[in-house]
This record gives sequence, structure tokens and C-alpha cells, in this order.
Amino acid sequence: MAKNNTNVNGEAVVKKQNQWVEAWKRLTKNWSAMAGLAILVIIILAAIFADVLYDYDNVVIKQNISARLQAPSAEHWFGTDEVGRDVFARIVHGARISLAIGLSANVVSLTIGGILGACAGFYGGKLDMIIMRIMDVFLAIPGTLLAICIMAALGSSVTNVVIAMAVSGCPGYARIVRSAVMPVRDMEYVEAARAIGCTNKRIIFAHVIPNSLAPIIVQATMHVASVILTIAGLSFLGLGISPPTPEWGSMLSAGRAYIRGNSYLTMFPGLAIMITILALNLLGDGLRDALDPRLR
Repeated sequence: MAKNNTNVNGEAVVKKQNQWVEAWKRLTKNWSAMAGLAILVIIILAAIFADVLYDYDNVVIKQNISARLQAPSAEHWFGTDEVGRDVFARIVHGARISLAIGLSANVVSLTIGGILGACAGFYGGKLDMIIMRIMDVFLAIPGTLLAICIMAALGSSVTNVVIAMAVSGCPGYARIVRSAVMPVRDMEYVEAARAIGCTNKRIIFAHVIPNSLAPIIVQATMHVASVILTIAGLSFLGLGISPPTPEWGSMLSAGRAYIRGNSYLTMFPGLAIMITILALNLLGDGLRDALDPRLR
């Protein structure tokens, strides 16, 4: 009997692994998703090796008035800003700021919202009603407006931006995870786990959530793009990352005063935001198609 159980479990693991392999194969056939993935990999590598490419203290934030407002050239690929700092170097380091905040806020909101949504979907009843009504209250407030209120109350800093983004992202994750967990909780393997004495905590984290990952992965990819755009908007309004820290939104805000004679000051940071969000959206659309069971 134990041998049969081992075989069944082994076959289930192999089947699950094969499903992820098949999803990857479908993703590789989607040229737009692979293009988005390639662009995203380049941006991530640039963010990781930003200090190797450009020294933060001497190139990114140090002012050099004698080199101010120089047009793009071989020496300064994207030109220099109003105080002589290299725009390309600041965009490269700005990628680190945007991606770090986007991923950190995503992880926090996914953890909190995911746990709340999993509990609501798994247990149902009064707990489900209480959790989801609280989430509905947060969803009634536009995410950007909620982030602005939190930033205005806490002040401008990287930590506060992460908190603001995480709080505004929790309700969306809670609803996504809840909707993914509800059909899974009645599956046969969940009933089998109950029959052999598994606790509800083990069932949720070992069986329910791992089998609900497809919509969560897609939502996480899309949400990173949304967070990066919101961060840029907050910084543009002066509520996000404070200068001289290189952040794409604050670079746009500083460059708008010189947009007539030096349009590159706003064009290149804007392109950085657009390309990053485009890459994430292309990858998210590809993941949605690759993980959709109806397309298998």
C-alpha cells in the first residue's frame, strides 16, 4: 500500500513538473513575450551591475556645473542634466531604484494579500466575508490616491514608498488568490490530505497555494509594472524618491523645466519607464497565455 502511495505521489510530482515545462515551451513560442523577457533581463543586469558601470558618488550624484546641459554625445550618451550629471548613468542607477522598490512592494503585498486571500477562499463563511469586506474598502480608494495619502503622512523615503505600494497592492492580490483557491479547496488531493491528518495550515501552503500559482504569477508580473509607474508618478509630484537619488519620475520632473531647449532630459527617462513597463506587460500577457489551461 505504501508503495502504491509513493508511486501516485511520484506521478503527481512528475505531472506537475511536465505542466511547467509545457508552459515554458508555450512561452518560448510567443515572440512578444520572449522579447519582453529579453528586455527585462537586460534592464535587471544593468541594475545589478550599475555600480560597476558607473560610480555612484562621482558620476551619478556629483554635480559638475561646467558640463551642464550638454547634448547627447560619445562622451555622454544621453547628455548631461542641469547640474552636469550624466543622464545615462542616472537612468542605469534609476533602474535599480525602480526595480528594487517594485519587487519589494510586490513581495510584501503578495505575502500579506496572498495569505488573507488564501484564508478567505479556503475557510469561507464569516472569515471570508470579514476579510473581503475590508479589502473592498481599500479597493474603493484608487491605488494612486491611497499611495499619495500614505506618502503624505509618512514622508518621502524608499521605505515609505515600499509601504505605500504594498498597502495599495494587497487588496488586488487578496481577490486574485481567493478566486484561485476556491476551486482548488474542493479537489480530491485536498480531501486526501485531510483524510491522512494534515493540518489546515499545511494543506493551504503545501497543496492549495502551489496549485493556484498560475494566476498569481501573471498578477505579480503585471503588478510590478503598475508599481513602477506609480512610483514614477509619485516622484514626479515630489512625493516619492527625493533628489539627488536617481529615479526616473524625479528625473522627468527636474527635466520638464528645460524641455524646450533640452528635450532629452525628459525623453530618455520617459523612454526608460515606457520600455520597462512594455517589457513587463508583454511578459505578463505571454505568461497568461502560457499558463491558461484552456490553451493546453
